[in-house]
Amino acid sequence: MTEQKSTSRVRLVLKAGSAVFGVSALLLIAAPAVFNGLLGLNSTPDLEWAMRMIGITLVALAGNMFSVASRGSETSVRFSARVMQISAFALGVLTLLIPTTLNWFTILYSMVGFGFSAAYTWATLTKK
Repeated sequence: MTEQKSTSRVRLVLKAGSAVFGVSALLLIAAPAVFNGLLGLNSTPDLEWAMRMIGITLVALAGNMFSVASRGSETSVRFSARVMQISAFALGVLTLLIPTTLNWFTILYSMVGFGFSAAYTWATLTKK
């Protein structure tokens, strides 16, 4: 498989990640207490404010991921994939380190992070 075909797979993973982050961002902005509850955290006005700030940041990240996937050069797409590969893995680890009892949502959310990290790895390394 050529580098170009590998990059097209990376573009697809970036677009999928952009959609997942976009949905997460909307939930964090619109209903941070729901997200906190799913994570098993006690929701407070301070924590809800922080989650909304994270949501706004995720809007920017999702937009940039989609822009790079749609219009970026092969070099920038592959660089973004490496950054996201590490970040998605770190998100999975950080979610498992949440200072509360793990529940179905925290485990699922960490699996999403690990899954995207694996997808970036697969998309950048496979040759066939």
